[in-house]
Amino acid sequence: MNVNSLPGLNTLGISLARIDTLGISLARIDFAPYGLNPPHTHPRGTEVLAVLEGTLYVGFVLSNPGPNMKNKLFTKILHPGDVFVFSIGLIHFQFNVGKTKAVAFAGLSNQNPGVITIANAVFGSDPPINDDVLAKAFQVDKKVVDYLQSQFWWDNN
Repeated sequence: MNVNSLPGLNTLGISLARIDTLGISLARIDFAPYGLNPPHTHPRGTEVLAVLEGTLYVGFVLSNPGPNMKNKLFTKILHPGDVFVFSIGLIHFQFNVGKTKAVAFAGLSNQNPGVITIANAVFGSDPPINDDVLAKAFQVDKKVVDYLQSQFWWDNN
């Protein structure tokens, strides 16, 4: 839910100059057993995730941490009542590791936090990113890139 689906969120009665810092969004996420919310990022909002049912394996990648440091993955297994924070712009994911459904609520610190799903953006762009670029970037054969790009399609029905 964001300002587009619930106009009452717009500015929360605050002056227009402060929309980006005070707006909020809320999302309920229902996970099937072993369901995945794939790696993605919110370029304009921090996410607070609260688990209501089930067990989620969650994590984020701290990228470009500094000189002589590698990107670092932080993960945690969350149970009902647990809360986890994904800072603005970090690539993160959630995965239901249980045999039953899982339910979580995500609060985001912007009325329009945006979402960029990493695989969709890289392998599903229209027009596609050049095979040579992706093969070199991911250090794989162009056939692998072609295969991955072929997996992304959009059903407009």
